[in-house]
Amino acid sequence: MTRRLLLSYLTLAALVLLCLELPLGYVYSGAERERVVNLAKDEAESVSAYSALSIAAGGAARDLPARAAHCAARIGGKVLIVDANGGLLASSHPLTPEEESRIASWPGIAAALRGSPTEDVRTSTIGGVQYLAVAAPIGPGARPQGAVRITVPTRMVHERVHHVWLLLLGGGIAVLAAVAVVGFAIASWTSRPIRELERATHELATGGTATPVAVTSGPPEVRSLAATFNRTAARLEHLLTSQRAFAGEASHQLKTPLAALRLRLENLENHIALQARGSLGAAMTETDRLARMVEGLLAMARLDEKAAERERVDLDAVRAERHHAWRPLYERHGVRLAVAGDAAGEVSAVPGAVEQILDNLLSNALRVSPAGTTVLIDVRRAAQHERRFTARQFSQPFVELHVMDEGPGMTEEQRRRAFDRFWRAPDAPKGGTGLGLALVQRLAHASGGEALLRTAPLGGLDAFVRLPVAPTAKQGGGSGGHTSAHRPVRELQAVRGQG
Repeated sequence: MTRRLLLSYLTLAALVLLCLELPLGYVYSGAERERVVNLAKDEAESVSAYSALSIAAGGAARDLPARAAHCAARIGGKVLIVDANGGLLASSHPLTPEEESRIASWPGIAAALRGSPTEDVRTSTIGGVQYLAVAAPIGPGARPQGAVRITVPTRMVHERVHHVWLLLLGGGIAVLAAVAVVGFAIASWTSRPIRELERATHELATGGTATPVAVTSGPPEVRSLAATFNRTAARLEHLLTSQRAFAGEASHQLKTPLAALRLRLENLENHIALQARGSLGAAMTETDRLARMVEGLLAMARLDEKAAERERVDLDAVRAERHHAWRPLYERHGVRLAVAGDAAGEVSAVPGAVEQILDNLLSNALRVSPAGTTVLIDVRRAAQHERRFTARQFSQPFVELHVMDEGPGMTEEQRRRAFDRFWRAPDAPKGGTGLGLALVQRLAHASGGEALLRTAPLGGLDAFVRLPVAPTAKQGGGSGGHTSAHRPVRELQAVRGQG
């Protein structure tokens, strides 16, 4: 903001200087040329008057050459004096015979010999030097006694004009430098509270505690904005703190009565009739579902308490450990749990995030998978075109952790709503809480990644998360080819063939 304000100040000052200095420069240049022309005219009239007296006194041949040489030396130009017939009387510089024979036909001298009442001012080039020529008749009347021609090199005029332009340019630069200094001070004073607001907003957006912004500096509008931000940030922090405290305390307080309720229901099993045990089993199932919901709320509350520091997590080790833990349960339900993909290495994630993500995805996949089907845990690195496509979300390479099932899948509308808390698909199996995918998304975002859903290659659901590769992990570039769209199909078909 400081740079833009300073640029606007300098642009405005430059426009004002251009509007003032360009006309001033052109006016002064024209005035300087006019001054030189007038000086040349005055000098020509002076020499003409002297020549008229010398011719009348009969001393033209003796006095005029010295006068012409003296005048030419004084003005730094050339002086030429001719008689009424165009014959050369005096010249401050030598002339060739051809030039002497054509003197009377020179435009300025010819007009002066005709007694023209106006001087002939011309600009010509003589010997490679540009001159300003002024001619004046000698003596009054229609038949003058001769003519005087004075030529002054225009180099002097150009030098004076260039000097004026240089002065104007130097003055403009000095004014711009002063505007830059003053403008930088004003821009810094104006933008300093804006930068403080930006810093505080960034802290608040990243989950930190917003430090109150000073409201004693800057323009009145910015001070008012800072005061409003401080009130908004304090209110938002109070609301978030209250929400987190309520969720954490409520879910924690519910754990004990739920455990006691589960125990009492189990103790009732031997004391009720056989025809009522179905209702007892349904009550115990709902109690378990409520307990899982409380656990999910408690996990989210703990995740919201403060942003945990990310750590390096061995994704291959976590994948193998969770596969070993879940495989017996899958086998009891007649579902095969397979692992595919190459070594992924280490990723950056909050503590325990990868384990909870896998547990929730595997739990959802088991709930919807029919007997005899396969659930695949697949890990792959992003291909080069995928890295470019997701460059805005990830500033470093990432790894995708997929859990693909062969269940009924979800429609596009259901996939859009699947990450909402407590939302469950209309045809979802009983026992779900609607918090699993919401927790997966929160854990992925806290780890610097994202969670996505799409249709699996064999018609089920492909739930996957993208996690950034640990900064110090070895960056492998040869695994890009494993992200082909046909790879999951081949692996699922191979796993099913082995079964």
